[in-house]
Formats: sequence, C-alpha cells, structure tokens
Amino acid sequence: MPVKFYSRWHIAPAHKLFRKPLQPILIRTPSLKSRSNKPLAMNTEELLNILTYYHLQDFSSGRELLQALEEDDYARKFVSPVNGVKRSTFFDTVNDRGVEQLLFVFTELQKQATGILPSQYLELGDLVAIDGSLINGVLSMHWADYRTNSKKAKLHFGLDLNHGIPRKLFLTEGNGAERPFVSQIIEPGQTGVLDRGYQAHHLFDQWQLDGCHFVCRIKESTHKDILEEYTEQEDSHIFFDAKVLLGTPNANQTKEPVRLVGYVIEGKKYWVATDRYDLSAEQVALVYKLRWDVESFFAWWKRHLNVYHLFARSENGLMVQILSGLITYLLLAIYCHEQHGETVSIRRVRELRTQIRNEALQQVERQATAQKEKRQPRIKRRKRQKRPHAKF
Repeated sequence: MPVKFYSRWHIAPAHKLFRKPLQPILIRTPSLKSRSNKPLAMNTEELLNILTYYHLQDFSSGRELLQALEEDDYARKFVSPVNGVKRSTFFDTVNDRGVEQLLFVFTELQKQATGILPSQYLELGDLVAIDGSLINGVLSMHWADYRTNSKKAKLHFGLDLNHGIPRKLFLTEGNGAERPFVSQIIEPGQTGVLDRGYQAHHLFDQWQLDGCHFVCRIKESTHKDILEEYTEQEDSHIFFDAKVLLGTPNANQTKEPVRLVGYVIEGKKYWVATDRYDLSAEQVALVYKLRWDVESFFAWWKRHLNVYHLFARSENGLMVQILSGLITYLLLAIYCHEQHGETVSIRRVRELRTQIRNEALQQVERQATAQKEKRQPRIKRRKRQKRPHAKF
C-alpha cells in the first residue's frame, strides 16, 4: 500500500526500510524556523532526506548534490522537496539552521540503535572510546583556528564500543583541547577508553570522584609509586599489575591511587592506568585494544560516507554535515542488522544504493504506464461520440 513520504506517494521498499527508524522521531523533532516573514522552502524532514542522500551517494561537493537534485530523475522525484530547492536556499539553511533539529534526531536515534543492536562486551561494562579528529578547512573558516595559513576544526567524539555506534560529539577549532571533553562524553558508570594524549593525573582523580571509570594508556616514563602489587599469571603477556600513585610527589601526583597494568604485544610495551579493579589484567589489556575500533570507525566513516567533503564553511554548517553523517551511519547500522544480521560494510551500502535506485525507477515507470492507460479509454470515448456527427 502506498505511504506518504516527503510529500510524495510512492512505494520504495528499501528506502522505506532504511528510513523507518526516523518516523517516530521526526514527529517529535523541533521544526525549522524562518528568520523572516517568508516561509521556509524546506522542512526538517526534507533537509534530512537530502543530507542522508548526500552521504549515501558518492558526491564530492554540495554543488554536485544540488545538480543531482535538479537533473537526476530519482533525486528529483524522491529526494528533493516537491517544488525543488534553490542553491541559495540549501546553503543558507545548512549554514544558519538545523543543528538543534539534527542533534535531537541523532540523540534519539542513538538511543533507539542501542536498544536494537546486540551488545558485544557485557562482561567488560559500558565502554566508550574517546578520540579527536582534525577536519581540514579553508582560509575563509575564520572560526577554525589552527596555524598561520591553515584552518582546521576538531571533532571530539565518543564511540560506544559495545554496540559499535557513535554516542556523543563536540566540535571546536583545531586548537581545541581534548581532555576537558572526556567528562562531557562519558557518564557515571561508563568507562572511557583513552590514548596517552588524554593522560592527566588531576583528571584521573576527578573522574573517580564523579563515578566515571577510565582505561587510559600512559607514558612509560611516568613516575610510579607502588602501593600494592598483584600476582601475575605465568606465561602471560602481562608483566606488571599493581596499585600505584602516578606522577611526581608534591608536583603532579595523583591523590587517588590507580591500578597500573603493563603488558607486551609483539615486543612493544604498553602501560595502562585504570580504576577498574573488577577486571583481570588481561581484560584491562583487551579493553585498551578495543580503543582502536574508534580509529577504524573514523577511517570508514570519512572514506565511504563523504563526511569531510565539506559543503559548508560555517561552524553551524559543519556541525550539520557531521550530524547528518552520523545519522546516516546509525540508519545503516540498524538496517544492516535487521535485514542482514551484519555490521555496516561498504558492500551493503553499495547494495542499498543500487536497490533504492532500481525500485525508484521501477516506480516511475509504473506511474507513467498507469497514467498512459488511464488516458486511453477517454480517447476512445471521444472518438465514438464524434462518429455519429460525421454522418450528418
């Protein structure tokens, strides 16, 4: 049965399945608001439809996207608003609005995905890998300070390791400090998994006071005062496990003791500080190893969903682009799990692209055929009515 979708009546099963998780969320999403008496040319749903289409397809710029919305039959009929979208309208909307709406959609969709996708490491707790990623900008992005003659923005990001999906994000200029965002990304009871760039002894104390856990690699040269040593298993890659105070006394030493685990992988030593005494030393090492999942996510996400092919220059516009890219990934994660029982892969993304396009083109052909058949009886009736008059 046809369903109303973006002000169009059509049947596109793959597109419907892909977008289905958004339906209950969009009903509650705040509306885009006009900043003048002139009504908006597109609503939140239409904006999100355009942006998720951008990330699904292999576009290299916003101009290429808009050209497709104008010239491609599928994009014009099923992605663009009914009356089309002008270039100025699209870029004005992206650069000045949409963050509130997309942030709401992202937050609600992330909660939905957490309830649908299986949890992989229940025995290790609620793990969140935290990392920062630089985004190359242009000189006109005055807000994105980095270096002289170089503009970059920085994305501060948390990845839910149990479900393999994004959790929280913050955007700053390229010089933005990373450590302060840890407390905003992890919640009490969660475990932040961090590289050694996040090592800060006063924050180790603060996180413990806040009830937030951490597994953080530290520099090998860090001073260690051993308070209690734990037994290590024989024939294990673990060579150190103890309760310690980190840092130089009367300078930067931790006030609260932490657990320090040392282990060797392929001849390379790792020192990992944590407040998780409930885990074995091997599990602590495993938790830190899982941190590399956030690196894999960034690499896949940027490469295959064109997140950093910038079509916006303002801070608002860049945040809209990033949020829409994360929303697209969450939709893909739910779709791949429910339809294929798999995690997201480029193979499934390409398959979905092809399926949506084929179904859309078939629908256009069916509509054209139906309209043609509907007109034919009228033509015949007109001919029969004219024949008697021709005899007189």
